[in-house]
Amino acid sequence: MARTTIVVPCFNEEKRLDHEAILAFADEHPDVRFLLVDDGSTDGTRALIESMANASRDRITAVVLDRNRGKAEAVRRGVEAALADKPDAFGYWDADLSTPLAEIPVFISLLAQRPGIDVVMGSRVKLLGREIERRPMRHYAGRIFATAASAVLSLPVYDTQCGAKLFRSTPTTRWAFEQPFQSRWLFDVEILARLTLLDRREGAHAMADRIYEHPLTEWKDVAGSKVRLRDFAKAVGELGRIAWRYRWCAGTRQ
Repeated sequence: MARTTIVVPCFNEEKRLDHEAILAFADEHPDVRFLLVDDGSTDGTRALIESMANASRDRITAVVLDRNRGKAEAVRRGVEAALADKPDAFGYWDADLSTPLAEIPVFISLLAQRPGIDVVMGSRVKLLGREIERRPMRHYAGRIFATAASAVLSLPVYDTQCGAKLFRSTPTTRWAFEQPFQSRWLFDVEILARLTLLDRREGAHAMADRIYEHPLTEWKDVAGSKVRLRDFAKAVGELGRIAWRYRWCAGTRQ
């Protein structure tokens, strides 16, 4: 992977965004670019990411949305901007760095070493020798949701919602980001649903063979997350709508 761009969606992240860590990583890895998207923040996030861009020697780009559009659209707009530079790979990473930046080279290496895969997804699997720190209630709710998502997608996926993903730039992966997502909460699931839908329409190789779930070495539940347990109720409804649109009532390709 010669050139990789990582999109980082930011909404009121002035206090949580570790700008020094991102700047240091960008300086040490010249083939990795960061595209930071300010999603209509009301604090000093915009000024922070613009100052990072100015200090980064063109390795960080700031994109400012005119108003808050939600994480799904912030990621999609960021990917659109990233693709204009024709990277070999693109992805997105949570702004709180719950998945350490040190995992990015691992993801890139997996794509480089495995030409048959197009997507690398971080997976928060609590194993001996790994540091996965997640609040128990969120873990159990997440496991219930992941089981339902796996059934909807007909994919044996363990963790759809980890905010660390990398895509090989192909016509298929780029197409998955062309249209706005209908889901504000479950766009990760919707991306996989779009890819599996394209499989069915074009008779391509099974998507399960082109996705690699990478068990993370470290993941920390950082304080200040904007996702609450009550949001899982909304997620159930959105999961049903995704199933209806992409599995049961899939229309013609947009």
